[in-house]
Amino acid sequence: MTTVAIVLALLITIVGVALFARAVARIVGVIKVGQPTLGRGDEPGRRWRNLFVESFGHTRMLQLSGVGAAHWVVFIGFMFLFLTLVTAYGQLFDPAFALPLIGHFFLYEWLTEAITWIMIVSILALMAIRFLGVGVGKGRFFGSRTWQAVYVELTILGIGLCILFLRALEHQLPETGGRFHFPLTWFLVPGGLGAETIATAIVVLAALKIIISMAWFCVIGLNLTMGVAWHRFTAWPNIWFKREASGRPALGAAQPVNVGGTPLTMESIEELEEDALEQLGVGRVEDFSWKGLLDFTSCTECGRCQSQCPAWATGKPLSPKLLVMGLREHAYAKAPWLQAAESARAGLPETVRAEAERPLVAAGAPDAAAQAHGGPIQVAADGAVGVIDPDVLWSCTACGACVQQCPVDIEHVDHILDMRRYEVMVKSEFPEELNSLYKGLESKGNPWNLNKKGRMDWAKGLPFEVPVVGTDVEDLTSVDYLFWVGCAGAFEDRAKKTTQAVAELLHTAGVTFAVLGKNETCTGDSARRSGNEFVYLQLAEENKETLTEAKAQKVVTTCPHCLNTLRNEYRQLGLELDVVHHTQLLNRLVRDGRLTPAAGPAGSAGGRTITYHDPCYLGRHNQVYAPPRELLGGIPGATVTEMPRHGTNSFCCGAGGAQMWMEERIGTRVNLNRTKEALTVLGQSDRAAVATGCPFCRVMLSDGVTAEQADGRGENVEVLDVAQLLLESVRRGEDVETPSTAEEQPEAE
Repeated sequence: MTTVAIVLALLITIVGVALFARAVARIVGVIKVGQPTLGRGDEPGRRWRNLFVESFGHTRMLQLSGVGAAHWVVFIGFMFLFLTLVTAYGQLFDPAFALPLIGHFFLYEWLTEAITWIMIVSILALMAIRFLGVGVGKGRFFGSRTWQAVYVELTILGIGLCILFLRALEHQLPETGGRFHFPLTWFLVPGGLGAETIATAIVVLAALKIIISMAWFCVIGLNLTMGVAWHRFTAWPNIWFKREASGRPALGAAQPVNVGGTPLTMESIEELEEDALEQLGVGRVEDFSWKGLLDFTSCTECGRCQSQCPAWATGKPLSPKLLVMGLREHAYAKAPWLQAAESARAGLPETVRAEAERPLVAAGAPDAAAQAHGGPIQVAADGAVGVIDPDVLWSCTACGACVQQCPVDIEHVDHILDMRRYEVMVKSEFPEELNSLYKGLESKGNPWNLNKKGRMDWAKGLPFEVPVVGTDVEDLTSVDYLFWVGCAGAFEDRAKKTTQAVAELLHTAGVTFAVLGKNETCTGDSARRSGNEFVYLQLAEENKETLTEAKAQKVVTTCPHCLNTLRNEYRQLGLELDVVHHTQLLNRLVRDGRLTPAAGPAGSAGGRTITYHDPCYLGRHNQVYAPPRELLGGIPGATVTEMPRHGTNSFCCGAGGAQMWMEERIGTRVNLNRTKEALTVLGQSDRAAVATGCPFCRVMLSDGVTAEQADGRGENVEVLDVAQLLLESVRRGEDVETPSTAEEQPEAE
């Protein structure tokens, strides 16, 4: 019996190691098919440090604390208990074998037993979480390949049990030192077994442990897209090569268009040859960078991104997880065709040649249809029209929740944006509503297509003059800040009131500022995130020239999208600006005593119940969470309460990723989902407000509240910017008889 066990263990070891080595070579080969990246190797010291912290600290996993803690134990056990596998090979030939130096060291033995027990409890907990979650509608495990995850979990459980019972059998060997060395396992095997029986049992159980381990290597060696297993190896380089050496998720600035490892600029556009123009963005899976293909390989199918996605939550066909899974399956299915010499491609299997012919984005893709109708994921090539359905691509709000949640640092938003770029700039295929957006941006410098002369209309009626650069001040060196008004702040009626409130608060606090007036043009955020890099670069270069001429250094803005573009993306063009959100500056002014909120009389507007909505591009993309909350919490008489989804887990309003200019025709509206949550938190308060710090969010939530009020809910709720609520309180402190800006809120459009 022992001979058979030994032979089986050694044979499966040879097969497992061979299959694993072949699989590693094939995976590396697929990743090498990708294009060069824009950077990824800068500041290696910070990257190594971040890899260590993120891996061993489980900083991303612990965003779901219970799951993260259990996974950390399994992660540590996977590495530490590898030594028990080495021991098992020795026990095949000598049941009393122990590792040199540490094998009988009691601390090592105690730690081995403790980690194994905790690992078993943890893996059972993770299995329970999976089984409880798999059948829950379209939750985070929907579409994941359950058999693969369960197989991996059973493998870990089986290895853990083998370790414990091996330890219990070793306890009965005369040379192992008694119960002191086996505090957590000595009782698992009854005493009185003969020496030969013990020896045989150890050999057989050691062989079983090896067979379970090597069978796992065989299975993953034959399944290159088994991310739930392969991420144990690919996550390390994926984290090291993440976009930001600082360790931040791939949020904030969008990456420039990658042309063979070189960023696209206005100057380089003119130098591109015609065939190079066909390579703008991603139109084929091989157009993704090698880091993109590594991303797809590393997906664990955990579904955290799916559970946080506003599109998926409201019935759209986009699931970040299923998108990545579909791209991974396509990449690995097409790889043999990409790697073969052109003369040899005709001899490849029909399935490979069919996969090579599939367009990346095309209507009727079976995986997208399955997502939309609640069916299982489909990734087979037979009968496929496209890999990704356009409805999947255009459902993204670019909120970044998927990127924030991903434990292996997949950059979903970047990949979606790259596919949009190809659709817009090369194929000219995009939602028809974007035509109006592009027309307005190109001809008038704003998405509303309104005359630039109206950019200062918001300042009419203010009791003080708003200086304009080039008219009232020569440049910005004579004032504290450039007030970047933004297109919404200049043209959208509700946003104008925010602009007025901020201007009045700055004036009251004695902060000097100036605006660009009609020389200000759109930053290009919506153009870029809808995939039109040409229009974005045109606007960005125009603004860069204007800002440089005006000697801009310090900027304050009310729009998080403008903030993100000015602060993070214009830096890619060589323009460095110190940009703050108005809530950051106003909070500083309140702390410094330059603005003083005051309570109103009993029963007045000061007794509001307020809930704050985190704008995605202020919070998740730029990490500004505290200032708006501190401002609201500092308003005397106000009661501030959080929605269940807030902070890094906040839910999108539905306007990002250029969705502000597109219609939602699938599922329910994202803004209604968020509005219902806000109204539930506010309850039946007589004087309630949803506060935000973004003009897009305000429009979307105002529309949501109006829709709810039409159905008899939320009658006493207003949607206001944080600055309006602060101004209301500051005016009370000054005893100014001025109507509240809150009371002047117009009907939602």
